Amino acid sequence: MHSLFSQVQIGRLTLSNRMVMAPMTRSRSDDSGVPTELVPTYYAQRAGAGLIISEGVFPVALGKGYVRTPGIETAEQVAAWKQVSEAVHARGGRIFMQLMHCGRISHPSLLPDGSLPQAPSAIKPTGQTWTASGLQDFVTPHALSVVEIAAVIEGYRQAARLAIEAGFDGVELHAASGYLPEQFLSTSSNQRTDEYGGSVENRARFVLEVLNAMATEIGSDRVGIKLSPEMNFNDIVDANPQETYTWLVEQLRGLNLAYLQLPCSAPASTTTPCCARCSMAAT
Repeated sequence: MHSLFSQVQIGRLTLSNRMVMAPMTRSRSDDSGVPTELVPTYYAQRAGAGLIISEGVFPVALGKGYVRTPGIETAEQVAAWKQVSEAVHARGGRIFMQLMHCGRISHPSLLPDGSLPQAPSAIKPTGQTWTASGLQDFVTPHALSVVEIAAVIEGYRQAARLAIEAGFDGVELHAASGYLPEQFLSTSSNQRTDEYGGSVENRARFVLEVLNAMATEIGSDRVGIKLSPEMNFNDIVDANPQETYTWLVEQLRGLNLAYLQLPCSAPASTTTPCCARCSMAAT
């Protein structure tokens, strides 16, 4: 157990212990995506972890997927998040902001001017999302043009910068759980025929371009990524996940990110140590 309480290096940070608080949606923001006064207290109470990863934060308003979730796009949002980072740092903690663009996992009632959710292809997912009026069926999303993809990537870049301005120690790209980055990665949700679809290299292009944009803005050693191969959450399926994620992770090696986060998939009966099967480790 002593290893759990020993220091570990994550990018440019030295964490006081190896316990990491996972991101969990709290829905404690107002309708404009500004965290309420409950949020600094909530995170400060958990600052004893070596690292906190915040709840999913939409980088742009069109990335919102659930009611009362927070953003990092406006001055009001930045000011509210600064109170959170200061509260965590005051107790000796470290905190990364998880950037979560939900893509097609959203609903027009949650988006500016009732816009359609964004996605790589106009394929309606099965399921529902929480809105102000309760659960609503997903709709057929808007397929992003190449110009619109560039704007989304720019939104991630600006969000990374604003997270640092708000006092966060780094950012995590949520590329799991069926949200926009995984929608580009997966064959069931990406049926494009341009440079962002088809081959694994093309389907991974969006994720790599987002990571490069954020790393260029704030430094790769302050950027992490979360992946969830074969999780199949939010109606996401890939025809060959082993090929997709093996290729993607090989590309991540050259980016010098702070960490790669993978879900634990080791069955209870396995003889392989869990730490060899899943990781939150430097790439």
